[in-house]
Amino acid sequence: MAKRLIASTIVLTIFYLMIFEPAVMAQGKPNITADAAILMDLKTGQVLYAKNPFKKRPPASTTKVLTALIAIESGKSNQKIKVSRQAAYTEGSSMHLKVGEIVSLSDLIYGALMRSGNDACEAIAEYLAGSQEQFALLMNVKALSLGAVNSHFVNPHGLPDDKHYTCAYDLALIARHALTNPIFSNIVSTRNKMLTDTEGEAVRRFSNTNKLLWKYLWADGVKTGTTNKAGQCLISSATKGNRQLVAVVLHSGNRWRDSIELFEFGFNRFEYSQVAVAGAEFGKLQVQNGEQIKVPVSYGSDLGLLIPLDKPDAVEKRLIYDSYPAAPIKKGQIIGSVSYFVNGNFAGRVSLKAAQDVDEKGLWTRIQEWFYLTVKSFWGTLFLN
Repeated sequence: MAKRLIASTIVLTIFYLMIFEPAVMAQGKPNITADAAILMDLKTGQVLYAKNPFKKRPPASTTKVLTALIAIESGKSNQKIKVSRQAAYTEGSSMHLKVGEIVSLSDLIYGALMRSGNDACEAIAEYLAGSQEQFALLMNVKALSLGAVNSHFVNPHGLPDDKHYTCAYDLALIARHALTNPIFSNIVSTRNKMLTDTEGEAVRRFSNTNKLLWKYLWADGVKTGTTNKAGQCLISSATKGNRQLVAVVLHSGNRWRDSIELFEFGFNRFEYSQVAVAGAEFGKLQVQNGEQIKVPVSYGSDLGLLIPLDKPDAVEKRLIYDSYPAAPIKKGQIIGSVSYFVNGNFAGRVSLKAAQDVDEKGLWTRIQEWFYLTVKSFWGTLFLN
């Protein structure tokens, strides 16, 4: 199962690398200072803008999105954890854990995402996997399962290490998945938080390091990151109406302005269009050896795309199917797919399913057809001679 997962995600990424050109999909591209950046629609996964999306970069504390996601999905948020000396003395940003202190996994997650505590991440890693090295294995497996195959993690917090790297595209994939988790989504949208002890006494007060929550009206996440090598980094999200976008900027000159620029581009330059509806008829495909010459096919799922307002005709459909699928065909059988491209860039794919059964031709029908074709060919040859 793991081998199949690895193979499928690698194939998918290679496909993206082959067809995805790191360019804007509409005129008037954002003026981005970041060395690498991407803007992705949360619902569809469609990339609206990219700059060096696959360039290997140190992620700094944006790493903590993956760490927190694994912790949340463990289902152990209420468990109490005794803070080790190694965790309490982890260098860098901190939620100021003390050796021997008892804290819940939930509080550690808040500390990692809001306060960007490296000590919280170390404590999470030790509790869930025994050590940060073992936890890094969980991180890499999880990243791979999400399609983030251009990343490698060696620690849970993002402190500098040459073997700890990712790219803007991978971080967008990880954040997109994380934001579908309501616990994660709630934490990263929280501006201020007070943690209390078992008696209800306040023990810690956090203010979110993501200042975009105050600077941009529609911002609702996600995570900052800063080191000398990584520069200013930010994974952010914003929701306007029924659309939520995810932006990633790495090594930015101004991560707040860059992110706002991306969001304004995405919200103001694109509109949502439903290009496929599950069960709706797509067309007809010719069938081999069938009682019917053609079989009607329908969309296997819904698909919506974001279309540039200044180029409404930018959508292209490319049909992929076996030439003349052979009977018998059962209703609901997948016999092809249609891929959608916006300005030449891959945007989504929908399977095509047979809308009805098509029986195979019987022996007597085949004999009649063979006889007819043979006679026709004979008389044609005789006439030509």
